[in-house]
Amino acid sequence: MNRTGKLGLAGTFARAWIDSKLTPLVIAGSLLLGAFAFWKLPREEEPQIIVPMVDVFVQMPGASAREVEERVTKPMEKLLWEIPGVEYIYSTSNPGMATAIVRFLVGQDEEKAIVRLNQKLAANRI
Repeated sequence: MNRTGKLGLAGTFARAWIDSKLTPLVIAGSLLLGAFAFWKLPREEEPQIIVPMVDVFVQMPGASAREVEERVTKPMEKLLWEIPGVEYIYSTSNPGMATAIVRFLVGQDEEKAIVRLNQKLAANRI
């Protein structure tokens, strides 16, 4: 209410909505329509999304984690980023071993992705 005691436009609309006998019917209809839409919504329990991932392990016995990082992990990451379709590379360096998980773009052919990765690693083997 304003100072004169009259309701504004929003107050008048709210009062009409509260006092109307159609309000419960509109609410019930909205709930039923929402339930029907949810029931008819197409969904798949286990979608078949293929995200090709390849683990690469490189051993360097006797080397510290820092040495593995500098001499194996960093150069290997640069090399792996050159492969078409690579979306992300997760890598770790441990004493004597480097690990890289190469994730390709969703929908890429898994077999072709593995072949590209193997070719890249074989071409750069020392």
